[in-house]
Amino acid sequence: MASHDPASGELVWEGTSASNGQVTEAIVAARRALGDWERRPLGVREELLKTFARIVGENRDRLAEAICRETGKPMWEALEEARAMVGKVTMSIDAQKRRRVERFTEGMHSTSEWHTWYRPVGVVAVMGPFNLPAHLPNGHIVPALLAGNTVVFKPSERTPLVGQLTAELWELAGLPPGVFNMIQGGRSTGALLCAHEGIDAVLFTGSYAGGRAIAKSVADHPERLLVLEMGGNNPLVAWDVKAVEAAAYGAALSAFITAGQRCSCARRLIVSDDAAGNEIIERVAAFARRMRVGPYTNRPEPFMGPVITAAAADSVLAAQNRLIDAGARSVLNVERIDTRGMLRPGVVDVTAVADRPDEEVFGPLLQVIQVEDFPAALREANRTAYGLAAGIMTDRRDLHEVFKATVRAGVVNWNNPLTGARSFLPFGGVGRSGNHRASSYFAADYCSDPVASTESEVVALPEKLENGIDE
Repeated sequence: MASHDPASGELVWEGTSASNGQVTEAIVAARRALGDWERRPLGVREELLKTFARIVGENRDRLAEAICRETGKPMWEALEEARAMVGKVTMSIDAQKRRRVERFTEGMHSTSEWHTWYRPVGVVAVMGPFNLPAHLPNGHIVPALLAGNTVVFKPSERTPLVGQLTAELWELAGLPPGVFNMIQGGRSTGALLCAHEGIDAVLFTGSYAGGRAIAKSVADHPERLLVLEMGGNNPLVAWDVKAVEAAAYGAALSAFITAGQRCSCARRLIVSDDAAGNEIIERVAAFARRMRVGPYTNRPEPFMGPVITAAAADSVLAAQNRLIDAGARSVLNVERIDTRGMLRPGVVDVTAVADRPDEEVFGPLLQVIQVEDFPAALREANRTAYGLAAGIMTDRRDLHEVFKATVRAGVVNWNNPLTGARSFLPFGGVGRSGNHRASSYFAADYCSDPVASTESEVVALPEKLENGIDE
């Protein structure tokens, strides 16, 4: 295995994939550590996670540098990702306390009590993506460990250095052996991990194709918990808005941050078929032209770096060409800057394309659709099998209320970019975007199982025997 800087091609990390035996060893280690870890008081686990947060903060620059080198994203964005890892600990502790509260209720007899409590799921496999290789796996790992689970983590094969550094920071935090385990590898390693009989849950963030493959691999284990977050073909509607420059800026950020490689990026901008709509399109394209693109080492800093590989860049350009061949009009071409993954962002008007493909183009390409009225905009927004993020830019609350009630998405924003999810809110989608397991603040829900108990301190006959039993 090897990873390379997507901007320079320089070798960043070199190593080997885990063997089948090593995957099993990691799972066995996690199983062996589970009993002791789940029995530790919640407060003890909290303190270890706080130690991890402190260590991440102390190593923030080192972690951000690794993120930049393997993903190509600019330093300002990598630092934000490292800061988000620290914040995840405080948020997860709060969520665990609020969403996993033990409840006691007086039972039907004076001697009994009804009790709801929670136990960890068990040994959890976490599959990490490349686009936010530290923050997104951390969003699964932290609440899973806090709830008393043990973890086997496989980073993306594109970002093994970030995965290795994450493991080193957990080790510095003083976790007991076997509580957190990392294995390196590609798709076959991930498939083996997910399908292994020793795994109780799989927590995955990535593409729909990847989530579908994992679901198939665990089809013979319906008892296994599966958490899937699988991206989206996200709509952003701009309608009846006076601050056109601000709306265009929000749309451009939504489409092109992280070189368009966030699952919540706007993929489709829906505007009116008139002068107002044309002005928004022009100003989005103007912002795209102003975005600096380059290696993270450039000064002044770029807004965006390359997509993850040359093959990923090829895929974005091929998608643009297919749309233009089908009748789309190029407003601003996606252009290749080098032979690797560096692309300038592009905007293409697909209004005239009759059968627009419902696919997530994972890169800096924004599709624009012009429609005659707001009901048509709503129909267009829902013209997707995905349902992760959606947003509307408008001065009219009534349009926002209709949009919010109509659009099918797990994240619905008003006059804000689609990206930049808040940790104290749920994050997840419907349709092809997920399997109804919201993460972020709600990750506490899938990291433990509720248990119902009816409890009495003594064995005693009831005051009255059941009907049909002679006294």
